[in-house]
Amino acid sequence: MIVETQGLLFDMDGVLVSSISSANRCWRQWAKHYGIPGWETYTIPHGVRATDIIQSLRPDLTAQEVADALRMIEDLEIADTADLKVLAGVRELLGALPPERWTIVTSATRRLLLGRLKAAGLPYPDELITADDVIHGKPHPEPYQKGAAMLGFSSGECVVVEDAPSGVGAGVAAGSRVLGVLGTHEAQDLYAAGAEWVVASMNGVKALTKEDGVQLTFEVVER
Repeated sequence: MIVETQGLLFDMDGVLVSSISSANRCWRQWAKHYGIPGWETYTIPHGVRATDIIQSLRPDLTAQEVADALRMIEDLEIADTADLKVLAGVRELLGALPPERWTIVTSATRRLLLGRLKAAGLPYPDELITADDVIHGKPHPEPYQKGAAMLGFSSGECVVVEDAPSGVGAGVAAGSRVLGVLGTHEAQDLYAAGAEWVVASMNGVKALTKEDGVQLTFEVVER
């Protein structure tokens, strides 16, 4: 498959790096501290902002208490990088892209995003879209609309790269074409959420910079 695009909007966790084991460990500690039933086996909803998770689990918390709870989970996750890993093909792909043609659009806070990327040793653009930069998190289109605008394009001119149905839905709602990546969800779930294509990993995605944009080449996982 060959796809032409003006810009690329990458989710972080599950697309560029994998930290799901760390996230689940930390959220279980957090859930125990905050008295959440079933904390021992709690699994976070992937692709959802921490502040939204906190408010769904503890709707009784005040705004200041939510901020304190958010700070706690940030501290836990930033400290726990034991099994954080860069996913296959990511370094090569990012290295092939000019900085003005891509950015990261994540449900993580800016502090957590920078902590993870620095721990992973990955390059990152000066301007990013994080949970701190939007009013509405994924699956709302706002994060990807802002990411495209930051690059100077319309969201329809960009390809979103996502691993979670909520993120795929956000990209589709923003008017972008979406490339799904396997890892945290099945291909059928990503296609059902609206992904136009799905790849087995980022290792199979190649980029060629052209005068008028970026050309992507990849093998598609069949529906």
